[in-house]
Amino acid sequence: MTDVHTGELEAAIGVFDSGVGGLTVLNALREALPNENLVYLGDTARVPYGTKSAVSVMRYAEQAVRALQARRIKAVVIACNTASAMALEHLQKCYPSIPVLGVIEPGAQAACQTTRRKHIGVIATESTTNNQAYQKAILELMPDARVQAQACSLFVALAEEGWHQGELVEQIIAKCLSPLLEKNGVEEQLDTLVLGCTHFPTLSAAIATVVGESVTLVDSAATTAKAVKARLADEHLLNPQLVAGQLNFLVTDGPERFARVANNFFNEAIAPASVELIDIQHFSAADE
Repeated sequence: MTDVHTGELEAAIGVFDSGVGGLTVLNALREALPNENLVYLGDTARVPYGTKSAVSVMRYAEQAVRALQARRIKAVVIACNTASAMALEHLQKCYPSIPVLGVIEPGAQAACQTTRRKHIGVIATESTTNNQAYQKAILELMPDARVQAQACSLFVALAEEGWHQGELVEQIIAKCLSPLLEKNGVEEQLDTLVLGCTHFPTLSAAIATVVGESVTLVDSAATTAKAVKARLADEHLLNPQLVAGQLNFLVTDGPERFARVANNFFNEAIAPASVELIDIQHFSAADE
């Protein structure tokens, strides 16, 4: 059990991402844990993480957690697939006294529970696909699964521009997913598709239209929220308050742009004045 005093149960859950995509995880967390206080940090000065080295991503992630710790947190959620793949184990070792969860393992577990024919597809950014984090996590849970991954980086641009549905969007999605949807026989057909980027849930309706009813979508944001709730319950860290939790936004650059683009991801409008600009460089990693 995590060593947190009763008075600290009202401490916030810290959530971080390289930018705005992690807001889909924040939506899911608010739905699953409406009375929890949440602090969201978007490292917008250094987005995207996908083009950075593993060493840099680990350093960025550790600085993000240190910045969140300054806001009094009881748990950390890595709402970024790249950081989850490259920095989760590092952060768990650096901060053993608090739960640190990523988005990949919950998504992999949900995919294995969902699949009917053990044929699972994963769509993500190029860096996450090349890292093979989802493939490894799924095969560790289900060694005889067939896992196909497809990089769909263009979906990030669609999501950020607010192009979530429509004929043109579906045409682009169909083109990008065509390698996964090629069908020979029934046994060869994909039956489960993991949305392996936090931007992608905003496109879920259009993706579902393209892949058809025979393919079940797994939203890593929703599955992560369920995993966070279960972990907090196990650690006796759930907030006992009966009122809606507070929500704070931090960014490392461009609060106005963050608030504007966030409207494509978050269920509520965010006022630019409510987004706090911080200098994350002040929160050096432990070995610096």
